[in-house]
Amino acid sequence: MAEPVVLVSACLLGIPCRYDGGSKLVSGIRAQLAGCRIVPFCPEVLGGLETPRPAAEITGGDGAAVLDGAASVRNRAGLDVTGEFIRGAEAVLDLVRANQPASVILKAKSPSCGVGRIYDGSFTGRLRDGDGVTVALLRRSTAIRFYTEEDFPIQDLDEKNA
Repeated sequence: MAEPVVLVSACLLGIPCRYDGGSKLVSGIRAQLAGCRIVPFCPEVLGGLETPRPAAEITGGDGAAVLDGAASVRNRAGLDVTGEFIRGAEAVLDLVRANQPASVILKAKSPSCGVGRIYDGSFTGRLRDGDGVTVALLRRSTAIRFYTEEDFPIQDLDEKNA
């Protein structure tokens, strides 16, 4: 049987692609995903943003509102980076379609990858309900299961592999 494919936010794998030039390595994630083909991705880099870059947050809504044109993504300096976030989300959707992963593991609270909770656009660390831009596009376009590093159940891969 073929090994399951899992798309994983590159920062969670220790790849320094975050806005601050760092990563958010999840200790043991590669061991947890042993037996899987891991496909790393960073929507913000795929969308054309450099590393490092100013922090960005969604203003005026969540990722779904960004896709609908009712909200935007702005960096700390006030520059609109909505187009880059949408391009990155579309690139991740292409990766999902090409790789047919068992799951996608994303960075919690991120304006790209947050699932269910994201930063509120004030750059104060406050959270709001809603998804990041990439997750909003995946919800609209696929039936893929996605998680954050905070709630990923390894047994989902075991079920897919059974």
